[in-house]
Amino acid sequence: MDGVDSYLSEMARVMDRMPRDSIRNVVNVLVGAWERGSRVFILGNGGSAATASHMSSDLNKMTIVTGQPRFKAVALTDNVPLMTAWGNDTAFENIFSEQLLNLVSPEDVVLGISTSGNSPNILKALQAGHEHGAITVGFTGRDGGRLKDLVDHCIFIPSDNIGQQEDAHVILNHVIALDLHRIIEERSRE
Repeated sequence: MDGVDSYLSEMARVMDRMPRDSIRNVVNVLVGAWERGSRVFILGNGGSAATASHMSSDLNKMTIVTGQPRFKAVALTDNVPLMTAWGNDTAFENIFSEQLLNLVSPEDVVLGISTSGNSPNILKALQAGHEHGAITVGFTGRDGGRLKDLVDHCIFIPSDNIGQQEDAHVILNHVIALDLHRIIEERSRE
C-alpha cells in the first residue's frame, strides 16, 4: 500500500470512530447560542487557526435561513494587528484571552481548537471564557491534553496523527454547519 492509500484508509477509519454523541452535544450548544443571540468565539494556532477562520465563515454564511436570525461567529485568529500587539507588548499566551476580555459575555461560546490540547494561549482563552460565564468547547486530539479538563464540551479526534486530527476538525466544521442549517430550516417551518 502506498502513502496515498495508507493515509486515506486510516482517515476513513478515523471518521468511522468519530464520537457522534460529542458532535451532537456541540451542535446543541451552538443551537442554544443561536437561539439566545449569543456570540461564538473560535480560536486556534497554525492549521487550527485556519480552521477557526474557516469555521467562523461557515457558521456565519452556511447557516443562513431566510427570515431567521443569523449566527454571530467571530474568529479571534483574524485580527492579526491585535494579536501581534498583545503578543509583542505582553506575551503570546495572551493573544486570544485579551481579545475575549473586550468581547465575551455570559452564555457566549468560546471554542478552542488544539490538536495537543496543551497550547498555553488556547488554555488561557478558554479559562477567561469560563471565568466570564461563557460555555467552553474544545476540539482536540486523542488524549485532549489539559484542554479536556477546562471545557464544558470536548470532541476528541481518535488519531495520533496531527494531520488527520486537523483534517477531522475541518470535517467537524462542515458537519456542524450543515446540521445547524438543517435545524434552523426546520425551526423556520414551525
